Amino acid sequence: MWQISGITTFVIILLFGLYLLWARRPALPEIAPLSPGKIPTPLIERGRELAMIGDCQSCHTVTSVAPFAGGAPVKTPLGTLYGPNITPDPTTGIGHWSLKAFARALREGVGRDGRHLYPALPYEHFASLTDNDIAALYAYVMSQQPVYAVAPAHRLYPPFGYRPLLAGWKLLFARPGAFMPPAGPDPIWNRGAYLTEALGHCGACHRPRNLMQAERPDRPLAGGKGDGWNTPPLNGSGKKWTAVQVEVYLTTGRAPDGSVARGPMAKVVKSLSQAPRAEVHAIAVYIASSMAGKEPGKHGQGRQDGPL
Repeated sequence: MWQISGITTFVIILLFGLYLLWARRPALPEIAPLSPGKIPTPLIERGRELAMIGDCQSCHTVTSVAPFAGGAPVKTPLGTLYGPNITPDPTTGIGHWSLKAFARALREGVGRDGRHLYPALPYEHFASLTDNDIAALYAYVMSQQPVYAVAPAHRLYPPFGYRPLLAGWKLLFARPGAFMPPAGPDPIWNRGAYLTEALGHCGACHRPRNLMQAERPDRPLAGGKGDGWNTPPLNGSGKKWTAVQVEVYLTTGRAPDGSVARGPMAKVVKSLSQAPRAEVHAIAVYIASSMAGKEPGKHGQGRQDGPL
């Protein structure tokens, strides 16, 4: 009995060690902090527009005095996460991150130091971002004022605070790059599909999740929870708004029934009100189509490469 128990223990330790080796990701080299004056102004402005569409400030800003300095809480059933500092501060922010490191974080959920990042950063959605859009977002955050600020430690129930487990979670549930904008006859709808499903990551709140907090791919935009708030379905099983009504709601927070956006959605509205109106219109067209229960396949299928 002792011999069997010893062999079992050895096998478990061996398998766990192999798992840790498999889960490990390499650190990427540091770079010298960029000089904001050397970043092209048009690229910074484009990044600002994209950041508004992606509502980056909601998770990375506590006070307008220190935008993107981190510390905003994100409540989940597994505990509370805190948005990290993404200003170009070299000590507590991402000042030493290269564009390659930034892109890996957005698409694979891995930090510059090789640590796995929690899916509160919606890398399943961001994996579909174009190279040009990631470069613009990088230029924008790197042009911000560096702020020395350490975000609070995550408060997760055991064992979810053990980061190597995220590699297994990704293997089971992550679908990096799964969404590709259809190449259909309506370019506005196609643009809205990209902004909604990728950059806007609307499914992060408006899609149900399983017990391990992974989005359910079989129920797109079917409603869910976001930061402790219930979110309505946008897939045809709930309210049906016109594109005009959706656009008004996204830019003012006023719903057709007279109610106003609250909670996390109020922050989304604040960001979208500062985004290019043509981009918000495209999102509204796509969401109104989804609310009407129209199948994306009716607009054609295919990958859309290059800048959008």
